[in-house]
Amino acid sequence: MRKTTLLAAGAALVLTLTACSGNSATGTAEPAAGGQTQAVGSSGLASPFTDAIQLASASKQGTAKSKSAKFSMTGSAAGQTLSATGAMAFDGANTKFSMTSTTGGETTEMRMVDQVMYIKLSAQDQQQMGADKAWAKISANGTDPLSQAMGSALSQSADQSDPSKILDKISAAGRIISSDRTELNGEQVNHYKVEIDVAKAVDQFTGQVPAATRDKFTEMIKGKDIKIPAELWLDKDNLPVQVTMDQGPMMQAMGLPGTGDAKFTMKYSDWGTQVDVAAPPADQVVDLGELMKKAGR
Repeated sequence: MRKTTLLAAGAALVLTLTACSGNSATGTAEPAAGGQTQAVGSSGLASPFTDAIQLASASKQGTAKSKSAKFSMTGSAAGQTLSATGAMAFDGANTKFSMTSTTGGETTEMRMVDQVMYIKLSAQDQQQMGADKAWAKISANGTDPLSQAMGSALSQSADQSDPSKILDKISAAGRIISSDRTELNGEQVNHYKVEIDVAKAVDQFTGQVPAATRDKFTEMIKGKDIKIPAELWLDKDNLPVQVTMDQGPMMQAMGLPGTGDAKFTMKYSDWGTQVDVAAPPADQVVDLGELMKKAGR
């Protein structure tokens, strides 16, 4: 199996989970200048919030009621252009989703069920890796580098995959730069421009990584004023319709090669839709770590 295929799939996964979890921040909210009341217009759309905490609270209530949505994602990371479509049900440790991602002309199907990620192997993948199974399983406790990296992301996503979390973190470590009422895809929405202070976000950005990695990250951003820009579009029920984020400034400040470009756009639709995701049959699944060991990767 070409390693680049798995890495691309992993990058798509990380971008998607970042969009959904808002892997962002801890700190103190900073409301935008000038307060506005939540007056509701004839379209049913309330006036935009100017306080980040109120914004997060309202959206969290909306997503908590809906609990599921369809999504599409486009983005770039580490020099790779990514796109994905799928559906996700947000339920803490029971979160599940199915997703089809495309990177560099290669398409990969992924599923997450019971905190386990499954990646479908193409016929070429199976031949190159000597696998007789159609699916590879990524174990959170795998010892190969890819499983370790993605296993951490999976552990976090199980706890923070509700899209409202990005707003929750913004309320803690960001501020609303501007807000206005506009139209998106023929729908009246509230549009917010925000920024997240990375210096206040170390715990959230490092998540469950080893202490040494966390310390290294803290040292790399020490004394640097890094802000991550994001934009959000919310409908009349304060449900996210579209989210964009650019983590490039953080990647550049860390001096990571090829990662200065780290942008994504996440679009949501059909809130409250039924999401049925099942794990592949056990006899069609091979552990990714074991497969890579067998292939000498």
